[in-house]
Order: sequence, then C-alpha cells, then structure tokens
Amino acid sequence: MRVFLTGGTGLIGRNIAHRLAARGDEPVILSRKADETRRDRSMRSLRVVQGDPTTSGDWEHEIDGADAVINLAGHNLFAERWNDSVKHKIRDSRVLSTEQIVRAIASASVKPKVLVQASAIGFYGPHDDEELTEQSPSGTDFMAKTCREWEDAAHPAEALGVRVALIRTGVVLAKGQGALGVMTPIFKIPGGAAPVGSGHHPFLPAKGKQWMSWIHIDDIAGIFLAALDNPAASGPINGTAPNPVQNVEFSRTLAKTLWRPMLPIGPPDVLLRLLLGEVAEVVTKGQRVLPTKAQSLGYHFAYPTLAEALKQIFAKVVPVPEPATPKAHAHANH
Repeated sequence: MRVFLTGGTGLIGRNIAHRLAARGDEPVILSRKADETRRDRSMRSLRVVQGDPTTSGDWEHEIDGADAVINLAGHNLFAERWNDSVKHKIRDSRVLSTEQIVRAIASASVKPKVLVQASAIGFYGPHDDEELTEQSPSGTDFMAKTCREWEDAAHPAEALGVRVALIRTGVVLAKGQGALGVMTPIFKIPGGAAPVGSGHHPFLPAKGKQWMSWIHIDDIAGIFLAALDNPAASGPINGTAPNPVQNVEFSRTLAKTLWRPMLPIGPPDVLLRLLLGEVAEVVTKGQRVLPTKAQSLGYHFAYPTLAEALKQIFAKVVPVPEPATPKAHAHANH
C-alpha cells in the first residue's frame, strides 16, 4: 500500500517508514527540508516530497490515491524553552497540520481508507495514581487542551468515510533520543542517578512518585502499524506499554542498566522549573496510562516491562567475527 507520512523524519516516523518499506509498502514522506532529508544516508531509499503540512501546497496531490495517511507532524516539546510563542508553535504545528491534511483528504478524488493520527497521553493531564484508559476524560492544562484540539481536528475525516485512529503516545524510549537522550547523560555524571520530580510539593526533594507511562520505540511503531492494518482500530488508542512505573522505579531500573548508583532523593520540582521552564511539568507530573484498546485489538508487546526494554536498548552489540578464508593448499590437487 502507499502510505503518505508526515513527521517521517522524527524518531517514530523514521522507524515506521523503514518498517513500511521493509514489508513492501511504499511510504511517501512529507518534509519541509526535502533536499536535506534525501541527502540523509538512512533516508535515501525512501521517497520524499517537499511541503509544509500546515499550509496548502502541491504535496496535497500525494494524498489523492494514497491508501492511508499517518500524521505525526508536531514541533518537538523539548526543542526550546517554553514561552507564549513556543507554546503557539507546539499547538499550531499539530492542530493546523491536521486540519490541512483533512482538507486535502476532502479534496482527493480517491480518498485514503484510514488516517492514523498522532496524539499524546498529555491528553489526560496529571492524575496521580489513577489508572487511565481510553475512556478517561481529558485534563485542563496546556498539553491536555492541545491534545484535545489535535484530536478534534482529525475527527471530520470520519464524515468523509475515512477510518480515524488516534494514537496517544507515551514516553518513547530509544537509545540516545527522546527522553533517554536527555536522561542518560544525567545518570552518568558523578554521584549517581536520582529520581526526577515528585509530582507533589515544588520545594521538597524529589522522590519520583509520579507515574511514567513509557513505551519502547519498536512497540509504538508497532501500534501505529497495527492501527494502519486492523479495520477494527478506530478512535483513541493508548500508545503505552502495559506496565507503567513510578519515576523512582524508572530511575532505579535505568541506573541498574547503566551500572550507576541510585540516590534516594533528587532535586525539587522548583529547581527543574528554573532550569527547564514550564516544560518541566511534563517531567515532574505524570499519568498512569494503560494500553487497554491496543491489547483488546490483539497487539502483542515486544517489550512489556521496563527492564526488558532498557536491556534491549543498551545491549552491547557483539561484532560477529568474519568467517575465516580457507587457505589454498599448494598440493591440494596432487
């Protein structure tokens, strides 16, 4: 099948694009910097088209006749310190791109059968220890409102006869990227690892009691592909592993994986707020999200536990020795 893919140069998008190609599908990647993307050695085998998903353009013709659309477009939450301008960029890059994609679908003579739309577990807002499923209500903070608008922008595609699946992605784990790209260097500094954030009083030392709903990069890509392939996949689907952990347990498991000592407490939330700005709340507060829908649809997690996920991510790759070249024997034919 031909799959039109936005956000295909990001962490999740690259994984999905290569898996689509490996199984014989044709991913078509939309990029604002198409020439730069084409020069990327890892992307040379993939088709890339120029365009900005937030504005109309020739790229919209690629949706006409495509079998499916996967929309991952969105400004990186951790790319810049948040202010009003950056928050507008975070919101608009998600909502406006989705609105534009739905308009392109509406204009297509041959419409895609499915739109697999990215969202995030920020939809729920902070919920302490409460277990959250796809039926849980939305929160009221900035990220919750952004996710709600993001999802609402995709719903009009349903009236066009397109199946819409909304993947509420958790904390994606991949070596040197995303959350681990930020946390791994911190855990390797002298003194040892520590919990990050408390989710409670801003001035007390962090004890890491907030929940982290994580997922291995292979599994989040797998859930997107399952939503693409399964006609029963529609509406919100939590993109998280089945065993969320509190931050202190995440820190302890990561420290053990990296052979680092573990400290009992960490810096207070207010210090992280000073260092990171408002985005610190994404780290210091959390949600306990369960992948109820993915499991009911029959998705099998490759890495259901944190220990398994981190072990795979940080596994030392042992080089396979080259096979020995047989030496020619001078008298072999005599």
